[in-house]
Amino acid sequence: MPIRFDEKEKIFHLDTATSSYVMEIFEQNYLLHLYYGKKIPDHNLKRLKYKGWFASFSPMNRLVEDGGFSPDICMMEYPGQNTGDFRRTAVAVRNADGNNATDFRYASHKIYAGKPALAGLPALYVEDDADATTLEITMRDEVTGMRVVLCYTVFEHLGAMTRSVRICNDSDRPARIESVYSTCVDFPTHDYDLITLYGRWLKERTAERRPIARGRQGVGSLRGSSSHHQNPFAAVVSSGADEDCGEAYGFNLVYSSNFSFDIDSDQNGGMRVLMGINPDGFDWLLAPGEAFQAPETVMVYSDQGIGEMSRIFHRLYRKHLIRGKWRDAKRPLLINNWEATAMDFTGEKLLSFARVAKELGMEMLVMDDGWFGNRFDDHRALGDWHVNEEKLGSTLHEFVEKVNEIGLRFGIWFEPEMISRDSDLYRAHPDWCLHVPGREKSIARYQYVLDYSRQDVRDYIYGLMHHVLSTANVAYLKWDFNRNLTEAGSAALPPERQGEIFHRCVLGTYEIMGRLNRDFPDLLIENCSGGGGRFDPGMLYYSPQIWTSDNTDPIERLTIQFGTSLCYPASTMGAHVSANKRTGYDTKANVALWGSFGYELDPNTFSAEEREIVKAQIAEYHKYYDVIHYGDLYRLIDPAQNAFRAAWMFVSEDKSEALVTSVVMRRPPEYALYLRLKGLDPEKLYREEASGEVYSGASLMYAGLNLFGTDLDDGTSFKLYFKEVK
Repeated sequence: MPIRFDEKEKIFHLDTATSSYVMEIFEQNYLLHLYYGKKIPDHNLKRLKYKGWFASFSPMNRLVEDGGFSPDICMMEYPGQNTGDFRRTAVAVRNADGNNATDFRYASHKIYAGKPALAGLPALYVEDDADATTLEITMRDEVTGMRVVLCYTVFEHLGAMTRSVRICNDSDRPARIESVYSTCVDFPTHDYDLITLYGRWLKERTAERRPIARGRQGVGSLRGSSSHHQNPFAAVVSSGADEDCGEAYGFNLVYSSNFSFDIDSDQNGGMRVLMGINPDGFDWLLAPGEAFQAPETVMVYSDQGIGEMSRIFHRLYRKHLIRGKWRDAKRPLLINNWEATAMDFTGEKLLSFARVAKELGMEMLVMDDGWFGNRFDDHRALGDWHVNEEKLGSTLHEFVEKVNEIGLRFGIWFEPEMISRDSDLYRAHPDWCLHVPGREKSIARYQYVLDYSRQDVRDYIYGLMHHVLSTANVAYLKWDFNRNLTEAGSAALPPERQGEIFHRCVLGTYEIMGRLNRDFPDLLIENCSGGGGRFDPGMLYYSPQIWTSDNTDPIERLTIQFGTSLCYPASTMGAHVSANKRTGYDTKANVALWGSFGYELDPNTFSAEEREIVKAQIAEYHKYYDVIHYGDLYRLIDPAQNAFRAAWMFVSEDKSEALVTSVVMRRPPEYALYLRLKGLDPEKLYREEASGEVYSGASLMYAGLNLFGTDLDDGTSFKLYFKEVK
């Protein structure tokens, strides 16, 4: 069994393929954390619960017979506030008496096959109860009458587990949740490095690594989205860990709003890792009988380096996060008009794109921003989701029929969470945007944010979207989100609930996306937020791919895609060939193939030679689709660590084929390149397609390839395709 409970020793032992997680029910029903790391068969670990010597400055519970115990020096599983643990705590609830002393103790548990859904929130799922096992531990605060349910689900064969928390008010008085983290893990030492993904617009998810110091450190967002600036992913890795060796603990929050990842290194050399909703600005009123569900954290452990941690995340998300038809169905190769035309287009101009795109082998035309209301620039009309038939020259139904007759599927752009100040909707309902009475409304990109905490607002917007999607054969929807939340107040909520706005808004977004999934099960949704400003697993639950970045420069894309791949699989990363002049079309395509491939340009501008190049690229997209979308990724040369080159490869699950890609960012000082491949079967023979040379997997991995003579100019690249010789 992947989850065991030793009744005599009061020990919980959770096992994945790669790791073990162990807890103990201690005296007075304290729930203590004992171990998280490489898989071990036994649980004789009680000696690990202490992280130092008891001293008078570490308060103790006088009812505990073990005189060495104090919440301040033990590894606590889910520590509360103001009851003896001075480190950053996992939960704080202010009761009706006005104090926030919080102390949850073990009450009961149950173990069962499968995995529960989370009310109102995205989460990993199983289609067969045999794919996962779940432990629910109920803990109570006997003084306040509050109850928490800690939920642990083990994906045994994938080397991963998830955690979430539900807080219930079983008392007869209201309480206020001031903080609730989904995950808390105490480590006996802080001798690790921290890897996070930082960035900005056009430069998202760049990996940053630093030693963990004493004190508090971490990352988070207060923008109302997961943001361009930090991602809800972090890895704690052993100081010498690299792609292939060392320990790596990965944490990823399935959430799309304000998050916090925190590390608190204590006085005894240990550290506490927490992940969940950012407590800054968060406050939730919990009435008697109500429950609050916190989002889910995904935890992955690898003792085979950072690369294997990433591959576990990729396998897990491809199977248990991405849902619906497009989890397994081949995604269409699309062309989007935005970079070619912005909002300056007509129906006939788009049809001209479609005719050429069909000749070249593309499969879908996406009409981006500018098709609705009085939308001729970004100053106006968001919220007025009515087709501008004068601009299209027809109804949407008629226009889409023409696109379909050419032989392409059709996609459309929405920004459903936003409202323009200059719009019919704002003039009719100025209170429908987020705002605080008496304060000027901050403007960004000439727009405000709709108050998605309100059911009437959500129903109105969804009604408009449903009408558009129902009146034409729309196969794809690009969902955009182009500003962050400010003046986060609601005209529909009482004063005591204004601290709930950020969370209620993202729940509203999830609700509408869920309705789209149910009402239009064949619709392919791609998320976008100024590019990659909301690239998180919460969004991936509703849309199988996300526009990785508005930056389509292939050289700039390297660090973005390398960083993104620390957690997210290639199939989730929207990547297009654009008209960017920095490199040739070969390198543009070689980089964009690492993702859901497409084009972002005017196909009418292609020369005859360029048309043939694009046709060849499209053929390669189909040829390499499976190995890229379903294979294992190996990062060979990291552009953040090598100033000259980047290289990566995909290997099919059965190790019968591999695709290697290398890009020269700038001319290297040396001509030679010996590239050792990874992930192959050392016993198999592989033929490199272009040269016809045959190598053993062992030779390719241990001796490597001598790539002397490959392109060395700035922006050049090459691919090598290997197929098993049978």
